[in-house]
Amino acid sequence: MKTLSYKIMVSRFGKIGVLWYENRTSSKVVRIVLPKSSKTTDMIIRSFFPYSVKGNSPYIASLCKDIDAFLRGKPISFALNIIDLSKLNDFQKKVLLLESKIPRGRISTYGRLASKLGCPRAARAVGQALAKNPFPIIIPCHRTIRSDNSLGGYAGGISMKRKLLESEGIRFDQRGRVVIERIW
Repeated sequence: MKTLSYKIMVSRFGKIGVLWYENRTSSKVVRIVLPKSSKTTDMIIRSFFPYSVKGNSPYIASLCKDIDAFLRGKPISFALNIIDLSKLNDFQKKVLLLESKIPRGRISTYGRLASKLGCPRAARAVGQALAKNPFPIIIPCHRTIRSDNSLGGYAGGISMKRKLLESEGIRFDQRGRVVIERIW
């Protein structure tokens, strides 16, 4: 049986949890827990992953440094071979893999992603798949917004989503809506 380990890192947005397991050749991330205002990251990990243990590895320490750099606005790209997609259904995998292709500094909409998947009427389903993204930051779901240019949701909160987009050069109008300049 694999041991599920976790590390809590402190970022400019608060505490972020990284959960992973080790196998013979590498570590596989199974979840990134973003800070929430109502519960601490520690509480979330203990309630959803009660058998996880605090751990550390050079690989995860390096990943945490990259996550921190990304959150500070550095142009970091994450390899997808570090995450375990095996617990996701086929539709969510397709959505997340497509989402991972949105370049830094560009945005898309739930409807555009649905169309690119060949399901033009599935904007809500795309939104639900992104809402359940277990790998925020690694798969940058903050880059997808609503068709009316409002932000939509984000696991780390709307303020975090906006700050991440701003750090990538995305601009906002006076009403807080994204100024569409670089759509993907």
